[in-house]
Amino acid sequence: MTRVDDVRIGLLGLGTVGAGVVKILAAQRPMLEERAGCRLTLAAIADTDLVRAREGLDLKALPMVGDAAKVLADPAIHVVIELMGGLEPARTFILRALAAGKHVVTANKALLAHHGAELYEEARRRGVTLAFEAAVAGGIPLIRSVKEGLAANSILSLAGIVNGTCNYILSKMTDENLDFALVLKEAQTHGYAETDPTLDIEGMDSAHKLQILVSLAFRTFIELKDIHTEGITRVTAADIAYARELGYRIKLLAIAKAVEGGVEVRVHPTMIPATSPLAAVSGVFNAVFITGDAVGDLMFYGRGAGQMPTASAVWSDALEIARRIAHGIPSLAIELPSVGPAALPLRPMDAIRCCYYLRVMAQDKPGVLSRVAGILGENDISIANVIQKGRGTREAVPVVIVTHEARERDMRVALAKIDRLRDVAGATTMIRVEGGPA
Repeated sequence: MTRVDDVRIGLLGLGTVGAGVVKILAAQRPMLEERAGCRLTLAAIADTDLVRAREGLDLKALPMVGDAAKVLADPAIHVVIELMGGLEPARTFILRALAAGKHVVTANKALLAHHGAELYEEARRRGVTLAFEAAVAGGIPLIRSVKEGLAANSILSLAGIVNGTCNYILSKMTDENLDFALVLKEAQTHGYAETDPTLDIEGMDSAHKLQILVSLAFRTFIELKDIHTEGITRVTAADIAYARELGYRIKLLAIAKAVEGGVEVRVHPTMIPATSPLAAVSGVFNAVFITGDAVGDLMFYGRGAGQMPTASAVWSDALEIARRIAHGIPSLAIELPSVGPAALPLRPMDAIRCCYYLRVMAQDKPGVLSRVAGILGENDISIANVIQKGRGTREAVPVVIVTHEARERDMRVALAKIDRLRDVAGATTMIRVEGGPA
């Protein structure tokens, strides 16, 4: 591979993050070129909208084109940065770029979660790099840390807050005792939540990111559809208040653990001890807690989204690629995500074990709590803590229970029986508990 003095870059998409990429190059060009060991030329920017103003940018001074094909077909462009988002045409454009021998940098977590295996294989076949530091946790240098910094470790577990929208909503509900719907509306007003927030609040965005992390940390590919995914829409102010009373905080966690004979992978609201480092992560910030067999516990914390943090992550990949191109260092297939010598099977959700928080709405009558406890006991579930409030009323009152560790399958059987009790009004609320006793 010959050395190159001028690495030419094509950008697909001049949205929020794309504009950030341009701004960083304009502000830090001498430093970036010194660190890459070559000139960096932004040769073309493809976007369907060539006239909409982008704050802080002079579009007339930029190499704008209206057709991505002009970037993909230009043999002088070495690196393509894909920041369009969505599955198509992003997938097609990346495949075309790889087939043309171009290196690709992307922040597209949904695309990698759905089609990562195909894209990694194409990059491997073409001898080029597909880099995606910006796809998970924004500006936090998490991907490179897992791939390289922890290369000497077997990862035992990871648990992370990887969606800022959900963390903002839960933090606000916790700090100000507000209901979900009210906080969601406020988050949309401030731009922390999309007009259609479904991907975020139903946990799917977190599942996309978790799928990518699992492929790196455990060297196994889990289908997105097989990741148990729950969002935060059913978390109430009452549950948050009971969590606080019990010494917990509720967070939407993306969790993966190496377990005997496989790996468990799940996204759901989780109660964690208030003393846990993750419990202190508030607002739109992200954090991922990783345990390796040699290094022990690590936590990565920072801004998980936003124009400049995400653009920073894009440039970390682009600079590494430019450095290699400039110095004639070929891409290594071994650096791309791949399945290890023995792919780890996914443990079924009904086989996982954890502690549980239950809120049973029951009539205040003698014997109701004992019947609930009896059903739990029949299913090998023991009680660690009970709170019962609102005594002396004819209305249903909350009975709050925290269990010791139990099996998911047993819990679901027990809940079905509890909810059929004559004196139980409505479905029981269940939230999983991680991290041991508060």
